[in-house]
Amino acid sequence: MIVDCHTHISNPATDEQGIAERLGAQENVEKCFVLAAPGEPADKTNTQLAEFVGKYTERMVGFGFADPAANIFKAKQVTTLKKQGLKGIVLYCPACDFHPAHTRAMRLYELAQENSLPVFFHSGGDISPDGSLQYAQPYLLDEIACKFKDLRIIIGNMGLPFLEQTLSMVARHKNVYADLTVKVDRPWQLYTTVIGAFERGVLDKLLFGSGFPCGDAAASIEALLGFNKLLGDNSLPTVPRDRLRKIIERNTLQTLGFEQ
Repeated sequence: MIVDCHTHISNPATDEQGIAERLGAQENVEKCFVLAAPGEPADKTNTQLAEFVGKYTERMVGFGFADPAANIFKAKQVTTLKKQGLKGIVLYCPACDFHPAHTRAMRLYELAQENSLPVFFHSGGDISPDGSLQYAQPYLLDEIACKFKDLRIIIGNMGLPFLEQTLSMVARHKNVYADLTVKVDRPWQLYTTVIGAFERGVLDKLLFGSGFPCGDAAASIEALLGFNKLLGDNSLPTVPRDRLRKIIERNTLQTLGFEQ
C-alpha cells in the first residue's frame, strides 16, 4: 500500500480547487493524509476539513489543527475530533510560536495518547520569517517522546534544516517517525537525507510524503526510485533500490495504528 503522509488543501470550505487536480496528483497512492492549516480558529478549520475528507474517506485521512499555547485543549475537543472522523492532530510550533513541550501542549499529548491520535509536528521545511526557528528543532520533542511512549509522533519534512536531530530522534525512540516529503527540485537535499537515514539504519522509520500541492506523488515516487541515478558514475554511496521501494510502499496506516 502506498500512503502519502503529507498533503494540504488551501480552503476545504470552498475547495473543489481542484478536487480533480488533487485526486489526479494522488492517483499513484491509495491513501493520503490531509493536514489542516493554521490561521483560522481550530474548531472552524477542523469542521471544514472533516466535511471535506468525509466525502473521500476511501482516499483521505484528516489531521485536525490545534494550537495548545493559545487555547487550553480539553478532552471534549478530542472527542469532537474523533466524532468528526479526523484521525490525528497537526501542530505548527514555529508558525504558532510555542515550545513543543509547552505546559498546555503536554496536556494535549496526554489526551492524544489516550485516544490513539498520532501527532504530526509540521516543524521542518521552509519556515517563514514570522516563524520561530528555535521551536522547529526536533530534539525539543525528546521530552514528549520519553513521557508519552505510546504516542506516535511524526516529525514533518525530516525536521529540516535540523536533519541530524531528526535522525537521532527516530533512532532513539520507537514511537517517533519522520516524514520524508520528497522535493524533486532539491536532489542533493534528497540524497543527503536518504543516505543519512540509510547509514544510521533508520530507513524503516521514514514515511513517504509528497507535500501536495507543492509536490506531486508520482514525481516524488519517481525521484525516490531514481535516487541512485543522481550519482552518475562517481563513487558516492548508494542505497539498495528495494530499500527505497519499501519507504514508498510502507503501510503507514498500519505503522501508526489506524484501523483499516
